[in-house]
Amino acid sequence: MVCFEPSKAAKEFRMQHYKTSLADEAATQALGKSLAQCLLAGIVIHLHGDLGAGKTALTRAILHAAGHQGTVKSPTYTLAEPYEILVKGEVTKLMHFDLYRMRSADEFIEAGFRDEMNEKTICIIEWPEKGDGILPLPDLAIHFTIAEIGREVELRALSDKGNICLSQLHFAPNL
Repeated sequence: MVCFEPSKAAKEFRMQHYKTSLADEAATQALGKSLAQCLLAGIVIHLHGDLGAGKTALTRAILHAAGHQGTVKSPTYTLAEPYEILVKGEVTKLMHFDLYRMRSADEFIEAGFRDEMNEKTICIIEWPEKGDGILPLPDLAIHFTIAEIGREVELRALSDKGNICLSQLHFAPNL
């Protein structure tokens, strides 16, 4: 289900919005696989949700679907993990950030992570609220909520890139 919700940014383009339930980890993996097919170089994705909501599981599924063969560990202690994946047949760098343990937003800049925010690198950021005021605005915001059964997930495009990504998303949950 993709629906239009007017906002300030919607003046220039039609904002894509997708909300669904994920019954289990297999559904989260299926969403990650679908997202991997519509990634664009330079896209910034913010992942929101409580501990255990599925942020790292989604990132792991995206990475594996995009060709990463090795393990995908949560960068909770290192703050960032780089990967090389295939996006539309091109080798592309993906940076997976987990800012949960960051004490201040300035740590992001001090670590040199801002240099990773460019038109070539895909950035997936868990706990982006820890970098408020420092991080670039996301192209795509994904919110996870733990439900009675599984998870609720909401994907919202916040830019042209996010809009393009969601307009290409083909996902049938829980099949």
